[in-house]
Amino acid sequence: MTASADAIPNTASAATDALEHELLAGIPLARAMALSVDSSTGDSLCLAAPLAPNINDKGCAFGGSLASLMTLAGWGLLKRAVDGHGIDCEIYVQDSTIRYLAPVWQDFRAIARLAADERFEDFFAALDSRGKGRLRVDCSVPLPEGGAAATLHARFVALAKR
Repeated sequence: MTASADAIPNTASAATDALEHELLAGIPLARAMALSVDSSTGDSLCLAAPLAPNINDKGCAFGGSLASLMTLAGWGLLKRAVDGHGIDCEIYVQDSTIRYLAPVWQDFRAIARLAADERFEDFFAALDSRGKGRLRVDCSVPLPEGGAAATLHARFVALAKR
């Protein structure tokens, strides 16, 4: 993905605040990374993290932090969607592929969007009928000059609690 994070408008809402609180309260790594919800739209979620707590021995962002922020952005995209539909689910990353393309020397963001051929409507139909739904999500860490420092393509699974 090469879309600029600047194309995503910043939206403050109770749902976005609740998601950030849940990430920080429930995932110690998210607190250690000092992540925040940067912006949110109906079909995307952008998380942000400062460089300082995510630095490696070379002075750039640690690859594990990039991977974690992208994974949490994908998870958060689904979590926000199921919460918005009032469905109590457990959400898991089933599998993922990460590519590291360039070093990150500043604070960074991870943008998560549904994969091109995925639709929330199909996901919710499967979740309603079978109690389980899967979605593929594409995430990226954009570079300030354009392009991506890293990409993640993942499949997430949601299991409805009954």
